Amino acid sequence: MEISVDDMYKIENKGHDMGFLKKFMMENAGAAAVRRLVEKFGSVEGKRILVFVGLGNNGGDALVMARHLAGHNANVRAILLGTPDKIKTEESKWNWSILEKMKSVQLITGDSFEIDFKPDVIIDGILGTGITGEIREPYASAINYTNGNDCFKFGVDVPSGLDPQTGETANIHTKCDITTTFHKMKKGIPKRKDLTGELFVEKIGIPPEAEDGIL
Repeated sequence: MEISVDDMYKIENKGHDMGFLKKFMMENAGAAAVRRLVEKFGSVEGKRILVFVGLGNNGGDALVMARHLAGHNANVRAILLGTPDKIKTEESKWNWSILEKMKSVQLITGDSFEIDFKPDVIIDGILGTGITGEIREPYASAINYTNGNDCFKFGVDVPSGLDPQTGETANIHTKCDITTTFHKMKKGIPKRKDLTGELFVEKIGIPPEAEDGIL
């Protein structure tokens, strides 16, 4: 069953109101995404993994991934596309604060970035479901860097620049090898298998009752 982006927001909010907090959803999303990636490679130990982190919840999922990947002994660098004070949600701020205490993940922040290593994997946590209008810096540079690299690319929830409701794309967008979306498939995502690559839907613990009256 495919659902609208708006319904997904409502389901998340209802689950949160039931006591299954959004930070648990984010934790489970990031953990499920890492399981997919590890399954693909067999092991990520020693792999150079670059995590692009947007300022919204999509970036929050990517922050969870960075922590789990460090636990799998990958060589992780997380690039926050902006400054920590601009992180938009409580859940993402909470996950950023954990990474700040971890020596095992190298953090880079700010409105521009330089990358001095060749990644084996790029995690696209740049933009999620709420895209509107033209993609600006530093998001544009992150998307262009991702596309210009011949490594493996993993899309968190949706390839950046793809509208998960309509399947339309912004002025630029990433092209991924795997995309893992969460809870249920959003209508626009399967229309662009050329951008998503292999497509998976992962459950993240939202109670089925959170769908009552919405679906």
